[in-house]
Amino acid sequence: MGRLWTKSFILMTVAMLFLFTSFYMLYPTLPLFIKQIGGNESQVGLAMGMFMLSAVVLRPLIGGLLDRFGRRPFIVWGLVFFAVAMYMYEWVGGIFTLMALRILHGMSWGVSTTSILTAITDMIPSNRRGEGLGWSGMAMTLAMAVGPLVGIWVSESLSYKTMFLFATALSAVALLLTFGAKIPYQPKPGARRIEIFEKSVLPVTITVFFLFIAYGGITTFVPLFANSIHVNSGNFFLVYALTLVFIRPFAGKLSDKFGETFIIVPALVITILALIVLGWSTGLFEVLLSAVLYGIGFGSAQPALQAATLRLVHPERTGVANASFTTATDLGIGLGAIMLGWVSQYTSYQQLFTVSAVSVAFALLLYIFSVSRLLKNKDVSRAGDVSSKTS
Repeated sequence: MGRLWTKSFILMTVAMLFLFTSFYMLYPTLPLFIKQIGGNESQVGLAMGMFMLSAVVLRPLIGGLLDRFGRRPFIVWGLVFFAVAMYMYEWVGGIFTLMALRILHGMSWGVSTTSILTAITDMIPSNRRGEGLGWSGMAMTLAMAVGPLVGIWVSESLSYKTMFLFATALSAVALLLTFGAKIPYQPKPGARRIEIFEKSVLPVTITVFFLFIAYGGITTFVPLFANSIHVNSGNFFLVYALTLVFIRPFAGKLSDKFGETFIIVPALVITILALIVLGWSTGLFEVLLSAVLYGIGFGSAQPALQAATLRLVHPERTGVANASFTTATDLGIGLGAIMLGWVSQYTSYQQLFTVSAVSVAFALLLYIFSVSRLLKNKDVSRAGDVSSKTS
């Protein structure tokens, strides 16, 4: 069994923790900031969606470039531009300027996260991929807990300007940490065609897309929904993240032992239940219950789906496969935020979370009838290759 806990793996995972904490500081605060500068709920969804959609534009190309030129240059420049964009928020004075900045910030997010996630994937032994992705995903988990709480506290106790500066500092620390890590992937010499999408993982990426439409609704509108029923949204994100801390390593080991389908199918069912509970919430208890259920469901499904994506491709195409996966996540979050913004403006939050639950139901059906069969065929094919080599 290969070694997982190397110095480089730890440094890159901690760097991802600082980067994602900076990112998640904006989630509960930016919708309120947009309202403060004169925006409405539709513009809140548009601003959050534009960020993700601009990342989508770059991710496929970045994935191919990572496999062609290596990971390090894109990690460095992605984080540099992410920090610069974060600093520029303090100069925003209107909706138009904010939208333009969200596009630039989203592009830097697409470069930095795709390259870091791919570098971390390179460091994980293939026979411990589910476990490794579960532990590295813990960085995002802790960021989901710490980021919103810090963002709310700094913006309310001090100012939005101070919060943006603090988030800039965190992203700068993330950059410094990556310099201490050794990146194992070395591009092969000679010109190769740059791939921008991995066709073999298309069913998985569509499944991920529908799952993350709901995630876009959670991250964008839980702060506003919680405020409407007089609940602190930080409580939702804290309980959700604490649930993830418990469930992700456990689910990752089960995924490695029994296969991704063993985890993903029940996880998606629990995610649907969480969204239904959230839609009918009227107070703190129901909100916290939905946070626990969503943490169990989404927290188990997301790394297992990423492991399934990587299992379907050749190791030399890890970069483009990761880019395909993260493109699906960003596209789901971005379009989800925009679409669900219209739903909430013209109907209700209950309808918003109902639509989100239906989206996850589509993900569940697609996984059962398509992705699980692909994984089973892959296992049969590999078993045949092994037997032919040993005979």
